[in-house]
Amino acid sequence: MSKEKSCTLSELMEMQHALYEKHKHEWLPHAPQSGRSYLLWSVEELGEMIAIIKKKGDSAIESNPAVRAHFVEEAADVLMYLMDTLDCYGITGEDLSEAYAAKFARNMKRDWKENNIMYEDMPAEK
Repeated sequence: MSKEKSCTLSELMEMQHALYEKHKHEWLPHAPQSGRSYLLWSVEELGEMIAIIKKKGDSAIESNPAVRAHFVEEAADVLMYLMDTLDCYGITGEDLSEAYAAKFARNMKRDWKENNIMYEDMPAEK
C-alpha cells in the first residue's frame, strides 16, 4: 500500500467538499437541514470501528495489517461524514482548528480529579 501525503485539517475538509461537489446530485445537500443525517452516518461509521474492536480485539488492530487497514478506513469514514456535517453548517477547517486549540488549552489547565469524582461510586470493571 502506498503512503499518501499528510494533510492539514483544512486540506482534508477541502478534499471532502470536492468529493461532495462531484456527487452532490446523488447526496443530500450540504445545508443545515441535512447536518443531522450526516452526523448520524458518522456515528454509524463509528459503530463499525467499535465492531472491529469487538470482533477482532484490540491487539489485532496493532498487529494484523488487514484489520488495522480496515479500522483506519472506518476512522476515515467517520471523519468524512463529520466533515460533511461541519460543511452543512458552514464550519471551516480554521473554525475547527481554533476551537480545538482553545479546548486543548482549557483541558491542559483542568483538574481531572474533579471529573473523576463523578465516577467514584460506580463499580469497577472486572
